[in-house]
Amino acid sequence: MLLHVPEVFTQDEVALLRETLDAGPWSDGNATSGHQSALAKRNMQLPETCPEALEIGLVIRQALEANPMFVAAALPHTIYPPLFNRYEGGQAFGTHVDNAIRQQRGGPLRIRSDLSATLFLSDPDDYDGGELTIQDTYGEQSVKLPAGDLVLYPSRSLHRVTPVTRGARVCAFFWLQSLVRDDAARETLFQLDVATQRVSLDKGPADQAVVELTGVYHNLLRRWAEV
Repeated sequence: MLLHVPEVFTQDEVALLRETLDAGPWSDGNATSGHQSALAKRNMQLPETCPEALEIGLVIRQALEANPMFVAAALPHTIYPPLFNRYEGGQAFGTHVDNAIRQQRGGPLRIRSDLSATLFLSDPDDYDGGELTIQDTYGEQSVKLPAGDLVLYPSRSLHRVTPVTRGARVCAFFWLQSLVRDDAARETLFQLDVATQRVSLDKGPADQAVVELTGVYHNLLRRWAEV
């Protein structure tokens, strides 16, 4: 499932985040690449342990944990600390798939990458190109979102970033291990959650149908979750 999560941050909040990030020590993005990715990747990146990345990464994780749509869709077990990349001057990232296991450099954190996320931190009018193109069961999906919006998609998907030919594209990106490993099961739970909320708005949270649907949701989650 490919999901657009709107307004994780407002425009004013993005501007404040960018003030900190733009002052950071940007360097070659291949510092965090695997072998396959290094052959296709041309961008700049903040070192994952630099103060700017750690500070803004924490802000992003706190915002995501408080975002109902993100939590319902991702069912996060562990969120990898966000990283930050910048594309300009024709830089791009060729077609690749994300590593199945992400190990934090110099730290104990290790996760299975079930979902990948990109949080856009540049206004789409500020740069040309830079579309995130994701291959899923419905073909290629081209994603270029407003600053502050996020796209969530399965880490198993082939994807690429097209060349940025004008301006600069700045994003946060990260992976997460979900409580529910299987993509189809996770999508079913999300659809059931959304439908239950709609019935609740129409009939009230104490309605018998809402109570029964909530029970079905939690029984499926109990069956599929890995904690």
